[in-house]
Amino acid sequence: MADQTSATGAAAPRTRLVVLDMAGTTVADDGLVERSFDAAAAELGVVTGTERHQQMLGYVRDTMGESKISVFRALFGDEEQAQRANRAFEAAYHDLVEQGHCAPLPGAETAIRELRAAGLTVVLTTGFSGPTQQRILDALGWQGLADLVLCPADAGGRGRPYPDLALAALLRTGAADDVRELAVVGDTGYDMRCGASAGAGVVAGVLTGAHGAERLRADGATAVLASVAELPVLLSR
Repeated sequence: MADQTSATGAAAPRTRLVVLDMAGTTVADDGLVERSFDAAAAELGVVTGTERHQQMLGYVRDTMGESKISVFRALFGDEEQAQRANRAFEAAYHDLVEQGHCAPLPGAETAIRELRAAGLTVVLTTGFSGPTQQRILDALGWQGLADLVLCPADAGGRGRPYPDLALAALLRTGAADDVRELAVVGDTGYDMRCGASAGAGVVAGVLTGAHGAERLRADGATAVLASVAELPVLLSR
């Protein structure tokens, strides 16, 4: 792939490592996160439709992309309650996946294969736990599709919006010598903040998930795409 040229005229490092979000970016969400949150909230006595429930749901939407246990810690404060909510969330999400409510976004698998065929290293990341991530990969038949998969626990536990997942991908794969050779791609503002904080040369938002173009750009997107299917063309420029 040709080197990109910066605004100063200097050749920018070409992308060598692509860090891709899953739900909302490469995997269709279709409300699964919110439905699973409702189950978690109910486990802790929060009644659907109440003002408290609506406030919590609003927070879940605003923080899409963040590690789910971190979200529950913020919502419930108490660690025991947060862990209970997280277990209920994961159980509900697992059930939905098992029922067939899990599908790739159009063009996602093809895009990943094209990127790898072009010599790029691809890492799939998530705000879910490792077991939930593996369940999604199994349901899609995506085991081995990417070079590496990472969840927050694989990167010290903080997850997004911190740069840890992107930097862990760089360290674990050794695919890039410069953070500017990273491309970080996702559907949430937290994905964009992760990429920007990591110093990624490309921070691309996609419009197939939680947040719109305005939020994505405000949080650091260098490009906004209709979907991940457009990514190979963007990175080939």
